[in-house]
Amino acid sequence: MTTILAGIRILEVAEHTFVPAASALLADLGAEVIKIEHVTRGDAMRGLASTGVTAVPGDVHALLEHSNRGKKSLGLDLTAPDGIELLYKLAATSDVFLTNKLPSVRSRLKIDVDDIRAANPRIIYARGTGQGERGPDADKGSYDSLAFWARAGVAIGAKRPEYDLMPVPPAPGFGDSIGAMAIAGGIMGALFHRERTGKGTVVDVSLLGTGLWAMGQAMALSLVLKMPWGVPPNDRLSFNPLVRNYVTKDGRVIAFTCLQAAKYWPLLCEVIERPELKVDPRFADHASLLQNTNQAIQILDEVFVSATLEDWLKRLEPFEGQWCVVQDTLQAAEDPQTVANGYLQECRTADGKPFRLVAAPVQYDEQPARPARAPKFNEHGDQVLGDLGLDWDAIINLKVRGIVA
Repeated sequence: MTTILAGIRILEVAEHTFVPAASALLADLGAEVIKIEHVTRGDAMRGLASTGVTAVPGDVHALLEHSNRGKKSLGLDLTAPDGIELLYKLAATSDVFLTNKLPSVRSRLKIDVDDIRAANPRIIYARGTGQGERGPDADKGSYDSLAFWARAGVAIGAKRPEYDLMPVPPAPGFGDSIGAMAIAGGIMGALFHRERTGKGTVVDVSLLGTGLWAMGQAMALSLVLKMPWGVPPNDRLSFNPLVRNYVTKDGRVIAFTCLQAAKYWPLLCEVIERPELKVDPRFADHASLLQNTNQAIQILDEVFVSATLEDWLKRLEPFEGQWCVVQDTLQAAEDPQTVANGYLQECRTADGKPFRLVAAPVQYDEQPARPARAPKFNEHGDQVLGDLGLDWDAIINLKVRGIVA
């Protein structure tokens, strides 16, 4: 793959997933990422043993690998004057400074925009926050399960009205990973702008803003209709029988999204071997089909549950409408399209343990980006400091005083 960001250096002061996953994407695309970690414990993600749903395996810290692949690690005490001076020296050599520290923390550590720009006036300063840089909650921390999922309307939008239980996010770091794509795209746009104008910009992305964007069409409709967005009950979920899920004999689910109902109804009738339904007055044209949606759904429910998924895969192969099989994560990993396009890539941990990661969602020159592994804590500390011109005696001195790991 074309490493389009080769020669770009990113300096990261961030933890967990939302912001680190952004620079992980950029590392996949060729950028050099220097990750500054807490001088003794490292990124807090290193100590995370559970997602709250499942334990994190000790031999492959999959969450850490996802959001830190391909980076260099330096443990550095940013509360010490010598530590912050080293950060400024690194900033002077970098194209991008990336952080998720709160405004008050950035100010206290002296790593805010003006501080970093004093070391490098052309640097792009990128920050990821929970609720944005302005407003009463700008200095409050958050997580994607809060700002992206709960606060932006995503959770309510996913809630089934027949259940009282409020749904939790479908995956760890769900909103974080989506937000990371926004940060990565924002940085790439800022790099292009600087290439054209010579000016470094400030890039802001928040979990709340990303969640609102993800709900953008629902938000627009909700505001026009002046009613909160929510999923209707199952019996009113669709006015189109070809925009619906159907269960097979062996309990699998086939999802259809054929928006042009009248076009695809006759074709489906042939596939399900019910040609008489094509001329049934209830379903003869678009208006009739939509008016009699519930009757069509009842027929299709009975038809699809009469055969296994394997049978339906063969019968639906020539069908021109839009459909897919509902899959879990392991099934999606082995999907022929996943494999053919390289959407998962083989990796090995620092200890040689094999595992797979989802590749960056953008490809250049028809080749998937191949992610490298996440670094061990402070794995590249001596190298990074040596590249700054420090000799071994100076590095040892910093280690003894606890400035670097």
